[in-house]
Amino acid sequence: MALASSHLAPPSASLPAPRSLHLVRPQLPFPSSSRRPRKTGAAAPPEAASLRWRAGVSFFPSFLKKKARSPEEIKEELLEAIAPLDRGADATPDDQERIDQIARELEAVNTVKEPFKSDLINGKWELIYTTSRSILQVQLTATCGIAYEILGALFTVSYLIQRPKFLRPNGEIYQAINADTLRAQNMETWPYFNQVTANLVPLNAKRVNVQFDTFKIFGLIPIKAPGRGRGELEITYLDEEIRISRGDKGNLFILKMVDPSYRVPVGG
Repeated sequence: MALASSHLAPPSASLPAPRSLHLVRPQLPFPSSSRRPRKTGAAAPPEAASLRWRAGVSFFPSFLKKKARSPEEIKEELLEAIAPLDRGADATPDDQERIDQIARELEAVNTVKEPFKSDLINGKWELIYTTSRSILQVQLTATCGIAYEILGALFTVSYLIQRPKFLRPNGEIYQAINADTLRAQNMETWPYFNQVTANLVPLNAKRVNVQFDTFKIFGLIPIKAPGRGRGELEITYLDEEIRISRGDKGNLFILKMVDPSYRVPVGG
């Protein structure tokens, strides 16, 4: 029992004090996604940058679009193109195509949708361009009969011969329309002064049927038109200065206003 009471140092006194442990957290090459720090001013993904660039330059297509031209600008080009063509007699196929394209551009901006209900149509118009060969090269016989495409219709009188250029009308050619009386008239001037008058039968507000009644040779000799002397005419552009018409045979007529007060004879 004496052994049990011998003086022994407590175990804790004889053992060295434990060293404090310092846990070192390993440094990962990349921070975890849950702890990734936010970076201000970071570059956006390429897709976002591309979208921003496209948004920034989106004005270019509208900027580069061809600006729509005004009727005045189109008319100016049309009149300049027509001027050297002798009413169309000297027009080449390329000239005719160009004139037709400009005319269609002008027709597209037409604001008078019902020309035969408009006062602008009334009066005397001068023919400045047409594709009608029977007007540009009016045919005659030795007895002065005529084949004259007028208001889009062809009417033949007697046996025809081709009129050479020096025998074609040198003066102006006029066309008059009065919508209130539904009358129309075409007039050559120097040197033949031939005329034709017609009644107009409306098909709609822009197209009429043309029924010829009387021809006048040299402006003096009346010839009654046969029943087959008829055609159709459509007004495709109209303002105070210019009128564009298309006949049922596909011919184009461009005229300029010269006398809005002119009245077509009612009796032919």
